Amino acid sequence: MSEIMDAYWQAPAMARTFTTAIVVTSIGCYMGLLPFGWFYFAPYTLLRIPPGIWRPFTAFFLSTPKLGIILDPYFVYQYMTQLEVASTRFPRKEDLLWYLLTVGTMIIGLNVYFTGEVFFLQGLILALCYTAMQDQRGQKAGFYFFTVPAQLVPFCMIGATLLMNPAGVPLQITGLVAAHMYDFLTRIYPEFGGGPNLLPTPAFLSRLITTPRVLQRDFGTAFRARAPNEPAAGRTTGTAGSVLPDSWRSRGSGYRLGGD
Repeated sequence: MSEIMDAYWQAPAMARTFTTAIVVTSIGCYMGLLPFGWFYFAPYTLLRIPPGIWRPFTAFFLSTPKLGIILDPYFVYQYMTQLEVASTRFPRKEDLLWYLLTVGTMIIGLNVYFTGEVFFLQGLILALCYTAMQDQRGQKAGFYFFTVPAQLVPFCMIGATLLMNPAGVPLQITGLVAAHMYDFLTRIYPEFGGGPNLLPTPAFLSRLITTPRVLQRDFGTAFRARAPNEPAAGRTTGTAGSVLPDSWRSRGSGYRLGGD
């Protein structure tokens, strides 16, 4: 049991937390322990007293029934881990959090306007898959029992849904559209259009997620890397890269004793 818990806590923090929320919510709802009415989102729920301000988040916590209780958390963990650990698009946790917030907001807006869905996890899974596969373009990726080009995996997911549950395809398409919009505004337009990143990560998220400079651990002390503009601690004299005080460095080039 301790080994399982160790493996759980060693998993990437954001992927672990999101997957756990999906598993707990889905099992609780489908077993009748939790009411579905606590988690869905519709615009009118924000006008209630008290307003359901938690619903735009919890509407992403419910998986599809039966086999979906296993597959949906698996896909979320798989793609979230790729983005959190291996993607150059999200070097900081706040970048990935901003991605989830912006793409999730787009998915909600598209579904409120076009589909009328009140739970959105399937759309977010498709968005995560699309974004993760952009880093693997030109490589091969596995989809169930098949090997396909990585960039085609999201479309394979839509095709599988079309065969098993056609009603879920519009929700997945909203996730595809939202992920592509994010990719266009943050990567394609800046790189190929010469414009700025239109969805930069706001500074307040960095302040919320900033980790301590020194982390005490059971097996030693870890130091967080300094930001590029962060001064080094403990340096009071001299300039970067030198052990001499400024007063000594300002005396000129100097001469060797006994020289000409």
